[in-house]
Amino acid sequence: MDALDRSIINALQGDFPVCDHPFAVVAGHLGLSEEDLIQRIQRLLDENYLTRFGPLFNADQFGGAVSLCAMKVPKEHFDKVAEKVNAFSEVAHNYQRDHELNMWFVLAAESQQTLNQARQRIEQQTGLKVLSFPKREEFYVGLYFEV
Repeated sequence: MDALDRSIINALQGDFPVCDHPFAVVAGHLGLSEEDLIQRIQRLLDENYLTRFGPLFNADQFGGAVSLCAMKVPKEHFDKVAEKVNAFSEVAHNYQRDHELNMWFVLAAESQQTLNQARQRIEQQTGLKVLSFPKREEFYVGLYFEV
């Protein structure tokens, strides 16, 4: 990762333009072409500097369902289980924690029924119990990591 990659990551955290050609707008601010910016973002994803790039939607505002989930995963199987969990389109993001419940992820789905089905499929594919902690109240925390 070079200085330009760091500038790209910093520029993409918040205030992403909503317009016909948002990458062109961001690229212009960085002195890049739209194509160069998109290629660099793809490389950052391919090389795992970024694990995800895309919008986060408030699923319950669309009539969907969201839940924070946790699992107790044996350390020696953590990477394999994470790969299985992350393959589900309903999984928004996944974090490892230093705790008995060491895998935490967010499930977001079109309905509570679809969310429950995804949770059950994760349990079936991993052989591990998924604890679900549905959102009761929402708090906005602005988050920015300077790279």
